[in-house]
Amino acid sequence: MTIHVGDSVPAVTVTQATAEGPKEVAIAELFAGKTVVLFGVPGAFTPTCSAKHLPSFVQHAAALKAKGVDLIACMAVNDAFVMGAWGKDQGITDEVTMLADGSAMLTKALGVELDLTARGLGLRCQRFALVAKDGKVTHVAVEAAGAFEVSKAEAVLAVL
Repeated sequence: MTIHVGDSVPAVTVTQATAEGPKEVAIAELFAGKTVVLFGVPGAFTPTCSAKHLPSFVQHAAALKAKGVDLIACMAVNDAFVMGAWGKDQGITDEVTMLADGSAMLTKALGVELDLTARGLGLRCQRFALVAKDGKVTHVAVEAAGAFEVSKAEAVLAVL
């Protein structure tokens, strides 16, 4: 079941690529005391994710932060090395934190898994965006299959 407004973010760990190598990040700790926008994509380096989804958050990072967002994070069911390489490819500096959910633990805990095994892609994350304040979800939007409307940065800005 998909996470709902009022739920707490799951107490799971993901990985982040750092200059020192992969670093474990506890989601509950990362979200504590902050307003966070977390958006999920089906995969790094995929067409819509690379051309539209991630760039929308980079483009609107200042506007999101002006509305009180402390952290913008992107997650995908990829490993930290892939997420780090994708961030470099996209020119990400500190606008967006790239989180790797390599074993889909966060994806499953959020209830946003997407089985693309028939297409040779395995278990992935649905395209979504959520806003959480101090670990409590205040907004969640999951895209319909093939859509890109409710999870882009502009849509998140409209609800802040």
